[in-house]
Amino acid sequence: MRRIDVIGIGLGVFVAGGAVYLALTLAGLDGISAGIWSQVIFTGGLVGWVLTYITRVFSQKMTYNQQLKDYEDAVLQKRLDEMTNEEIAQLQVELEAEKKSQSAS
Repeated sequence: MRRIDVIGIGLGVFVAGGAVYLALTLAGLDGISAGIWSQVIFTGGLVGWVLTYITRVFSQKMTYNQQLKDYEDAVLQKRLDEMTNEEIAQLQVELEAEKKSQSAS
């Protein structure tokens, strides 16, 4: 994420908080109540965002993890595409032998 993106998001959150405050005052709440409720809404949104972030971290659904998995899959697919039929058959034989040796122990 670029610096300008972070500045834009911060400014957007600031403006949204002011808009919520103004909407609550126009809805009839006094300034103190509108301020408290706008903070409650902001804090609830922040806690919700943090929970989704933590969920993505522990489930490893972050952008970096997905990019790394996609890259590894592409590299393995390229290697498989470059192999001859004989090499693929030999690899299958080796995998079968490894499975048998793991199940025997």
